[in-house]
Amino acid sequence: MKSLHTQQHPLADLRYQLNVLTHAEAAGSHLPPFAAKLRETGLLPLRPTGLTVMQINVGKMCNQTCHHCHVDAGPDRTEIMTRATMQQCLNALAQTDIPVVDLTGGAPEMNPDFRWFVEQISALGRSVIVRCNLTIIVANKKYHDLPEFFARHRVRVVSSLPCYTAANTDKQRGDGVFERSIRALQMLNAVGYGVADTGLVLDLVFNPGGASLPGPQAALEVDYKRQLMQDYGIVFNNLLTITNLPINRFLEFLLESGRYELYMEKLVTAYNPAAAANVMCRSTLSVGWDGQLYDCDFNQQLDLLVEASAPRHIQDFDQMALEGRTVVINQHCYGCTAGAGSSCGGATV
Repeated sequence: MKSLHTQQHPLADLRYQLNVLTHAEAAGSHLPPFAAKLRETGLLPLRPTGLTVMQINVGKMCNQTCHHCHVDAGPDRTEIMTRATMQQCLNALAQTDIPVVDLTGGAPEMNPDFRWFVEQISALGRSVIVRCNLTIIVANKKYHDLPEFFARHRVRVVSSLPCYTAANTDKQRGDGVFERSIRALQMLNAVGYGVADTGLVLDLVFNPGGASLPGPQAALEVDYKRQLMQDYGIVFNNLLTITNLPINRFLEFLLESGRYELYMEKLVTAYNPAAAANVMCRSTLSVGWDGQLYDCDFNQQLDLLVEASAPRHIQDFDQMALEGRTVVINQHCYGCTAGAGSSCGGATV
């Protein structure tokens, strides 16, 4: 499967996606603007509560082309962060006490400077999260030692596993992905990840396969731990539930299946003001592969830069100005505020 970008699909034009989301077209025109919901619950304008996470997308290249991917990543994407831009990120970090750096992609490990970047971030005394798709570990011999590399730098590994069965996982992520993911999880367990008292944190991510909200996070975690231990002897720390946001390839699925309006209605109906108060954009700064700045990874994929009054590139980083900004919002934000909420850290309430 090719990315929307390579297909030259209409949705590869982010302006077209924004038109769909803001209901410039007839479908879904009755849905209330997200800003109106925030105003009703006293959260407009939405402002940061302080920066605690710098999430950095080091490139859109990936060894997989998942059906739900909000990044539209894949082997055919060539956008990649350079070492020069990574150095600008390090320079910005050195000015702050931001404790956590969250590396994402694509498959972040495919960036040729990935290991150097992890080493430099660790040298600054910051905790590192890597969004690992698992299959990259077994994709090529040069990645087979990633578990040892992660353990050496005490990296927190966060990995998507949409289900503990092969059929459901492969349906969303591609044939054979589940089997390769299990092998990678066993390799991570072998070096201590997810094992009690090692301090090596391995979290898994669940996101629904269709146009539905994730179930209760705690209950799903119990099911995952029981089944993965029983069937494969695998252990992990936490299960994080993430709602599919209606952008890029998941938006394509919604439109082609005729479920877009129904899904948006579901998100709007499930709006939770407690979840809205805890959205990740209030404590996270998102850095694109080219150094541009966004309020979150989802805004990044729609090319919705931080507001113009704040610095818009990492080379111009100014923590005070960024913490004083107003968060840029749109209709896709309903995905983070539905039910128990959703963020890169899982449910928010």
